[in-house]
Amino acid sequence: MSHKYKRIFVIVADSVGIGYEPDADKFFNDGHNDVGSNTIVHISEKMPNGLNIPTMNAWGIHDLDNNIIGTSKVNHPHAYVARSREASNGKDTMTGHWEMMGVHTTQPFQTFTDHGFPKELIDLLEERTGHKCIGNYASSGTEILVKLGEEQKRDNSLIVYTSADSVLQIAAHEETTPVPELYRCCEIAREICMKPEWMVGRIIARPFVGENAHDFKRVTAHRHDLALKPPVKTVMNVMQDNGFMVDCVGKIGDIFDGYGVVKTQKTSSNEDGMDKTIEEAKNFDFTGMCFVNLVEFDSEYGHRRNPIGYGECLEAFDKRLAELEKVLKDDDLVIVTADHGNDPTWYGTDHTREKIPLLMFSKSLKNGRYLDERVTFGDIGATILKNFGLKKPENLLGEPIEELFE
Repeated sequence: MSHKYKRIFVIVADSVGIGYEPDADKFFNDGHNDVGSNTIVHISEKMPNGLNIPTMNAWGIHDLDNNIIGTSKVNHPHAYVARSREASNGKDTMTGHWEMMGVHTTQPFQTFTDHGFPKELIDLLEERTGHKCIGNYASSGTEILVKLGEEQKRDNSLIVYTSADSVLQIAAHEETTPVPELYRCCEIAREICMKPEWMVGRIIARPFVGENAHDFKRVTAHRHDLALKPPVKTVMNVMQDNGFMVDCVGKIGDIFDGYGVVKTQKTSSNEDGMDKTIEEAKNFDFTGMCFVNLVEFDSEYGHRRNPIGYGECLEAFDKRLAELEKVLKDDDLVIVTADHGNDPTWYGTDHTREKIPLLMFSKSLKNGRYLDERVTFGDIGATILKNFGLKKPENLLGEPIEELFE
């Protein structure tokens, strides 16, 4: 069977939103709703000379918002661009990624940002793991190591913390609490947090190394996410069931709990993620999808409210996107997108309820242009299924982006 695109690369620039959603008044950050948030525009305003992103500029990102300082209007025949709204009820990692693959989430995942986890949960975790739990509040992962890392290392306790996401994270020093033991404790936490009133989206193991509070460092390569499995078969399952490749780079495999994943590679940074993606484009002759998450926009700069760092990270990504473009084949399609917003100029430290960009590039396209706004992230998955001649299950969201098949 012939396909217009043999390989489709979906690259999620985690949290790079492009303007608040129509229902942003229902989503809050530190007591303020998300109306007015716009991750990429507000970053461009904070950068001394705007954003230097020539590759994304050439692909037409200016058409999505002419307030992105540093970008300009250009003809972009090889790229279609659009914004997409989110149909699901949420603004978190799992909700966004699941919707791309067709899943409609109506009930947001539980968060424990304000008060930490209930005493009953912590008591049960201590009893079943045999470790004392310390922390139990929302924090940056690096800040909590400064405050509690030495105590954990000394006592073989567990640093339990959360964030604005639906997560329970457990940090432990690799020498005091070996990684397999940390993973065992996280598996217990996952089992405990299957109770409806405690059900968080992800349990995350956060191993760290170092001698003291001044040099503790998380070992990203040993991070391990235990996520809920999607409630229904997704686009990825349909692809897998029909013999197509679902090649996952970064935390995609964890977000979907391995469901529908054919191949997976962990990454330690955005740079590592793009190294692996470019390597796949150069040397992996597959038919199917390569699904990539680049998390550092969100984890290192969005949640830490660092717009300059975020902007520099976008500029670094743009350079790697140029490298990827050079090695693409004529029948490759790249979709650069996001899963939610995280405006680093906004209130609080939570994600922001935003639309996402769709930058859709292929050397084979000749009539690229701005397209009307899409109503669900699920159009990404529906487009992939159409390309490979597969029927979309009726319970999944999304309609194909027909212009990509002109």
